[in-house]
Amino acid sequence: MAIVSAFLLPGSPLPEVQRDNPPWGALADAMDIAGGALAKSNPDTIAIYSTQWLAVLDQLWQTRPHVKGLHVDENWHEYGELVFDMHTDIKLTEAIIDATPNVGIRSKGVDYDAFPVDTGTIIASNFLNPHGDYPTVVTSNNLYHDWAMTESLGRCVREQAEKLNRRIAVVGVGGLSGSIFRNTIDIKEDKIATEEEDSWNRRILALLESGDVEGLIEVAPEYASNARADMGFKHMAFLLGAMDGHFKGATVHGYGPLYGSGGAVVEFDVD
Repeated sequence: MAIVSAFLLPGSPLPEVQRDNPPWGALADAMDIAGGALAKSNPDTIAIYSTQWLAVLDQLWQTRPHVKGLHVDENWHEYGELVFDMHTDIKLTEAIIDATPNVGIRSKGVDYDAFPVDTGTIIASNFLNPHGDYPTVVTSNNLYHDWAMTESLGRCVREQAEKLNRRIAVVGVGGLSGSIFRNTIDIKEDKIATEEEDSWNRRILALLESGDVEGLIEVAPEYASNARADMGFKHMAFLLGAMDGHFKGATVHGYGPLYGSGGAVVEFDVD
């Protein structure tokens, strides 16, 4: 089986840059647990889909062999910078690029110095691969791809990994409910912006825990609308495609607020 582990992570920098704030530190602790679980699964490569790497014309893929630098998040710049250092699994990435036209997706690699790596990808790499032990396949969120096409993308990643005998950990990076506080808050008292969105988040997490894929797919559009889910919750579609449309259940290592929005750290049971 190509997929040896799978995770859903929030892409916010707040757990890393302000870990001493209890609500955000709890999510950081949860991501550390996820990192340990990923290491235990012993992947050859980590495949990352981040809602924050926005693409419009083509499906973009990182093809620079070594990507490193400093990044300041465009929304939370006051909390400081993020350091990143990643190596790319070029062979697998190029195989996926060549294969995506077969599922109606046109892809293109990006390879240039000082490429603006998005916050979500950096957060996933820093927590799940802190020592750079695993090469990565990193792809974008094309704004014109719907749930079905994004699921096809995840499926293509899995199929090419199988052909190359790669054991991969697959990571969907994105938030849950999307409302944030527009006013200054006491960050120690951070909470989900509305009770309705909190309720929706918990309903979705319960479906993941129980492995109820049919129920998840049925309510996903309503969830995306009512809870303003990050990018329509497409990062879950990518994970579903990579997991061949099913998983036995999931463990929610952490759930909490990120300045009003919802974030969760979820490990899927792919055995």
